[in-house]
Amino acid sequence: MFILKQKSSLTLLYKFILGLLFLLGSFMAAMVFGAADTSIKEIWLSLTSNLKTDTIIMIREIRLPREVAAIVVGAALSVSGAIMQGLTRNPLADPGLLGLTAGANAALALTMALIPGAGYMTITIACFIGAAIGVIMVFGIGAMKKGGFSPLRIVLAGAAVSAFLYAVAEGIGLYFKISKDVSMWTAGGLMGTSWSQLKVIIPFIVIGIGVSFYLARQLTILSLNEEVAVGLGQKTSQIKFVLFIVIVLLAGSSVALVGNMAFIGLMIPHIVRMVVGTDYRFVLPMSAIIGASFMLLADTIGRTINAPYETPIYAVVSMLGLPFFLFVVHKGGRNIV
Repeated sequence: MFILKQKSSLTLLYKFILGLLFLLGSFMAAMVFGAADTSIKEIWLSLTSNLKTDTIIMIREIRLPREVAAIVVGAALSVSGAIMQGLTRNPLADPGLLGLTAGANAALALTMALIPGAGYMTITIACFIGAAIGVIMVFGIGAMKKGGFSPLRIVLAGAAVSAFLYAVAEGIGLYFKISKDVSMWTAGGLMGTSWSQLKVIIPFIVIGIGVSFYLARQLTILSLNEEVAVGLGQKTSQIKFVLFIVIVLLAGSSVALVGNMAFIGLMIPHIVRMVVGTDYRFVLPMSAIIGASFMLLADTIGRTINAPYETPIYAVVSMLGLPFFLFVVHKGGRNIV
């Protein structure tokens, strides 16, 4: 038994090492390729020297913050998706599908309309509030009918609430004549990401992911059976509330930084569970690693597929995410209703 457990631990360690190597490779590819290709030497010099050539300045001030944003957003959305799937035991749970990003989007539009000079921190807090309102609306509608939550009912409620909140954002944009500004912010892209924005957002994401790792064991038990969790003495209401706050922090931060981004929180946890199993002590860290790698690759594709023009990263993610969504629905089959 000890030998089997030791082999299992070694296998997981190898998988995490491979995941980290994949993340490093994705980061290097994202830094090298683009409308202006760079070399590994130039990247190294930009990170370790004080040289100020045009290429090195471009790497430091444009490409590097952009790829750091891809890492933190990919990790945040993947971890929040994994938490949502564990809490709701819903294979289709995703921040973009269950009203969080739509709520953050509507709150962002409202803030830009009513407080034109709002700083980045104000917009970020507004996105947190909007994300919370969005998910509360979804689960409120999903709980109206007797019989509790079902995956299909939650997804339908999420689609309805998201459509409503996106319409609210569009209406605000048209009425206050800020549609272009709102669209530029929420188009789902990393273009224009700055270090000042990252200084505001990264602490929220780091705290959210850290808390989720700390509660990973409790989340594993909750994802299997809530009655068992109660029987083991877990304070399920408090744990759910804290994890709900974590989801809002991660999804709200992501929208504030890169705008709308669906499907990442749906895809990555499913892929990760195929690799490391269903224990969230391993699912959450691996989701962060693979989610960050996926965002880096999606951004690289968006910047290179039609260079020097940029394909929106939201389009790249959606092209991969929609077939995966349909695959999950088909795989869920009879169990999804």
